[in-house]
Amino acid sequence: MITSKKEYLFYLEADRIALGKEKKKPPIIGQEIWKFERLLRKVEYYHNCKNHFPWNLYLFYLEGKLHFYGIFLGFELFLNTFGPGLSIAHYGTIIVNPHAKIGENCRLHTGVYIASQVGNFFKAPQIGNNVYIGPGAKVFGDIVIADDIAIGANAVVNKSFTERAITIAGAPAKKISDKGSSELIINATAILKDRL
Repeated sequence: MITSKKEYLFYLEADRIALGKEKKKPPIIGQEIWKFERLLRKVEYYHNCKNHFPWNLYLFYLEGKLHFYGIFLGFELFLNTFGPGLSIAHYGTIIVNPHAKIGENCRLHTGVYIASQVGNFFKAPQIGNNVYIGPGAKVFGDIVIADDIAIGANAVVNKSFTERAITIAGAPAKKISDKGSSELIINATAILKDRL
């Protein structure tokens, strides 16, 4: 969760690295996913650090812009859900419950649903750092996903996986390999920490 200007800048840079972008800012035309992620971080910063008058009006404007950008891209992501190093691979439907918590360096693909437990909107997945979530994966319920896990395409994950650095897939999901997510994600936060 962003709690200072320094953290805000760290999140922006981690997201840029995770997306594999060379330039510091997106161009005027194109790169809509990167623009969405930057706007998400800006709204989180203003919501967490500047949620008082006179910033409230600007925050209201930013939240509206984020909402419409999300509709345009097919994303329903909520504030303070993702750690730094978020990488959204493509536009298309991605829905994440506002009570889910996803760690650093998460890579998401189209058709991902991270949803609550049936009958309890507040019990949503807690996903660790360096997790790759393949296209069409469904992760739901009051579950925990450990660090460095790769979730295969179209997996249905409805139970916890606490063993690190494995690959899970299937419906329902089960462990299929001891190979984790290291080759599927960019560990942007580690790269940034090495630079500091």
